Amino acid sequence: MSILTPTRRALLCTAGAAFALAAAGIGPAAAALSPQDQADVDRANAYLNDVRTLTAKFLQVGPDGSLAEGELYMRRPGRIRFEYAPPSPLLIVADGTLLTYLDKELKQVERVPVGSTPLDVFVRDKVTLDSGDAKITRIERQPGSLRMTMIDPKKPKEGSLTLVFTVSPFALKQWEVTDARGQKTTVALSNVVTNVELKQGLFVFTDSDAARVLKGNN
Repeated sequence: MSILTPTRRALLCTAGAAFALAAAGIGPAAAALSPQDQADVDRANAYLNDVRTLTAKFLQVGPDGSLAEGELYMRRPGRIRFEYAPPSPLLIVADGTLLTYLDKELKQVERVPVGSTPLDVFVRDKVTLDSGDAKITRIERQPGSLRMTMIDPKKPKEGSLTLVFTVSPFALKQWEVTDARGQKTTVALSNVVTNVELKQGLFVFTDSDAARVLKGNN
């Protein structure tokens, strides 16, 4: 689970992407999970693995308090699309291998492997939280919600991802990504619909598509 450190790239974590523990980017040592903790992790794993597709509206809050919203589409493994509503110039599309970040305002296109982003944690074919590359450092239980914070144990100073679930019904409602500088990006979900058919075209974004969008031919 590689956590992107530049503030601009924190957008790629969108979910959730991902929930905050690393003060100034320093992750705490992970204690052994209690039986209750492990039961909660197992429940989260079961839920995430049951969700093969997902659509939702999202609201993103940046480190500076800026707001952006739009539509989220996800199909496991590895496919996701964030359609930002105007005036945001952003579009993020992952095709199962590469994640494309397009900024129409700056006329920039950037591609990174899906596996190098916090999104990889929950768009894999099989989700296993608290695995070798995603170590849970804290579980917090609040009325009606459950928060799980994790780090990359190989790179604990790069930041953290927190997944927030509702308890009844059990569902992912938010994620928070904290980068190495302690800056947090939060993505909250609403109108979530799971396991419906999604067209493959939502997750395909070619160089020609990028050129067309950048020219203003949407």
